[in-house]
Amino acid sequence: MQGTVDGFSYGLVTPLVAYLMACLGGALGLRCTTRAGLAPRSWRPGWLALGAAAIGAGVWTMHFVAMMGFTVKGTPIHYDRAMTFASLAVAVVMVGIGIFIVGYKGATGTALFTGGTVTGLGMASMHYLGMAGMSLDGRIEYDTVAVAASVVVAMAAASAALWAAGRARGFLWSVGASLIMGLAVTGMHYIGMAAVEVHVHGTAEPATGESAAALLGPMMVGPLAVLVLAGIVVIFDPLVVMGRPPARSADRLPGIPAHSPAHHPSVRSRLRARGPVEHRSRTPQRR
Repeated sequence: MQGTVDGFSYGLVTPLVAYLMACLGGALGLRCTTRAGLAPRSWRPGWLALGAAAIGAGVWTMHFVAMMGFTVKGTPIHYDRAMTFASLAVAVVMVGIGIFIVGYKGATGTALFTGGTVTGLGMASMHYLGMAGMSLDGRIEYDTVAVAASVVVAMAAASAALWAAGRARGFLWSVGASLIMGLAVTGMHYIGMAAVEVHVHGTAEPATGESAAALLGPMMVGPLAVLVLAGIVVIFDPLVVMGRPPARSADRLPGIPAHSPAHHPSVRSRLRARGPVEHRSRTPQRR
């Protein structure tokens, strides 16, 4: 018996919250990736790792927030803890590989294609691995065309996001890129869910695993903590927000070293009082 699948059992609440989580993870991850390009080489791995963790956590949280609104009439849905953890690990690791490729090779040509492909496959793998962790009284089947479309959307979204991270230096540009990335990632999820068909067995055998509320609620603490950490770093690092080195101090006189005696206020005032200095030629004059 084919079960009635409902991906919006809470209306638009779960899609909107899922989209916001994807945008948040994308925004923080892209800004950290941009910061890696401005940081000294020794600091670059840390920024790239934080960016990968933020994007992976955001995508994973998006997926399972959306899954809280997924129901099948006639059977409860449970989740396997190990598979759910594995989907989070796959998301962070594969997104990290893609980000490190672009972070060290640049967001152009082969590096962008390879990094975007790996990152997109990581997002899609997270989705379908999480789906494989579902347990219900029935059999799940997928439409091949819709699955392929969701994977293509994930790779395209990842490539566009990594390109923006490598090119963008302005804050508004990165915000726009994160909104587009969130839309594409959430779209990938719901395209993948549109491929799902459930055939309910109709037996009284209980499904193994834990319910969504019992498992996913506590598990989201970790990814949300990663997003909070990345948010704190972004807020307190002006280079991440502005995307360029901070402006030169107004007290700094052009051409004068920072520790020069002329940097003292009293010396600066005397220099201003003198006005422009005339440069006399040392060329001997003819008599």
